[in-house]
Amino acid sequence: MGAGRGRDRRRPRGRVNGPFPRPAPPVRPASSGPYGLFARPATSDNSKKRSPAAEKSRCHAARALGTVRAWEQAKLKELVRACRQKASHNSDMASRLQAAVTRLAKFEEAGPPELPPREQHITVRLKGGRTGRRAVMCEELAVAGTTRPFGAEIWYGDRIGILGANGSGKSSFLRLLAGEPLPHEGSARLGARVVPGMFAQTHARPDLEGRAPAEILMTSRALLANEAMAALARYELHKCARQPFGTLSGGQQARLQILLLELGGATLLLLDEPTDNLDLPSADALQAGLEAHQGTVLAVTHDRWFARSFDSYLVFGSDGTVRACAEPDWD
Repeated sequence: MGAGRGRDRRRPRGRVNGPFPRPAPPVRPASSGPYGLFARPATSDNSKKRSPAAEKSRCHAARALGTVRAWEQAKLKELVRACRQKASHNSDMASRLQAAVTRLAKFEEAGPPELPPREQHITVRLKGGRTGRRAVMCEELAVAGTTRPFGAEIWYGDRIGILGANGSGKSSFLRLLAGEPLPHEGSARLGARVVPGMFAQTHARPDLEGRAPAEILMTSRALLANEAMAALARYELHKCARQPFGTLSGGQQARLQILLLELGGATLLLLDEPTDNLDLPSADALQAGLEAHQGTVLAVTHDRWFARSFDSYLVFGSDGTVRACAEPDWD
């Protein structure tokens, strides 16, 4: 064949009769956790940081929202201009002009669109430690003004949910175990090597008032500045590291208290409504941390989903009685 007429018609390497078809995406199995059909939305793996591609995608989404809003604003301004021009020649267009002006004013009053919420990556490391077999021993214990005398033995590794109506003495029981001098009868003793750590429901922490999270970690936990910031980052608290404790949101205060429990090496966690101010990623991270905790957990809760993760329960009745049960009793 002549020059230029005999082109190489060999197939490209790596292709056989066309490109390979892309495999179908894997089907994600339905949730089979303890929440059944009412499973909480799945959260991202807390141990992984956001990839640059994901961060870039979020920025593009925010930019797209701003672009769409700017386009809508320009269209409304064009509508107002057209209506004003027609109204100058036709009085019947005055009502349409007024409607267009009102619509534009409301649009501009709404302000710019909110950015898509940033995914949180929270890692809870509640390590705990080995203690004596009996962690808590109560004999004829009666917290003044709330409970009748009761006895209980809580063993190392137990996960006890504390249930009951408000004012039945649940929080007072935890505070007594934490070492607070409350009026009571009988005895409540802790076992060998049991170190209590208290999470306060109301976040009333006079010892933290006026202090910033970074300063709290460096002084009370003897961390260097870079170590404190790394710990705060695991709880998504690095951006408020210099804010006074009282100015933090309820969720931020809750996460800081959990971090202090982690760094304090508590082997007996006394949690008073820990999920009240936590969002779903934080609550899921806390639950994962409690499952990995080597120690004993007592938690007051009204969260029925959170309560299902415990082994047994102490129910504080409105009549002052305290009884143990194997299943949560909300009556």
